[in-house]
Amino acid sequence: MAIAFYLSSLVAILATARLISTRKPIHAFLYMVISLLAVAMIFFAIGAAFAAALEMIVYAGAIMILFVFAVMMLNLGDETTQQEQEWIQLKYWIGPVLLTTILFVELAYLLWGSGHAATIGNQPDLDAKQVGVALFGPYLLLVELASILLLAALVAAYHLGREDHD
Repeated sequence: MAIAFYLSSLVAILATARLISTRKPIHAFLYMVISLLAVAMIFFAIGAAFAAALEMIVYAGAIMILFVFAVMMLNLGDETTQQEQEWIQLKYWIGPVLLTTILFVELAYLLWGSGHAATIGNQPDLDAKQVGVALFGPYLLLVELASILLLAALVAAYHLGREDHD
């Protein structure tokens, strides 16, 4: 289904453009999640379901949660709390909800509307065993370095968010 590929690409481009153009960090995070979900949908549309699942779990799930925790730990005060109350208004959620709805309708059509999985190319999908062998075989050092980097980012976010900066 080439239409699913192009529609997901359009959603990814629109969400990324909005991510870059907004000045509010929470809105940027929201559009970044939508952009990452659109990229996962692109993977699904070309027949790489395992890559799509990894995209959603690793990027849209784990890394974005890390960003949200970092912002929450900064504890910017009462002024920020009041500003967040203004951002909850419906007019700020129309764009993200519209883009997410497009992705959901597209996914529902691909899963239930067409009788088979849609693919553009004839490339076989990877399975979990192949990814595990690659990650914990020749790329073991890189995986461990990435985990140390993420741990360092978490510790740095905690220390930046503390009340007393000794």
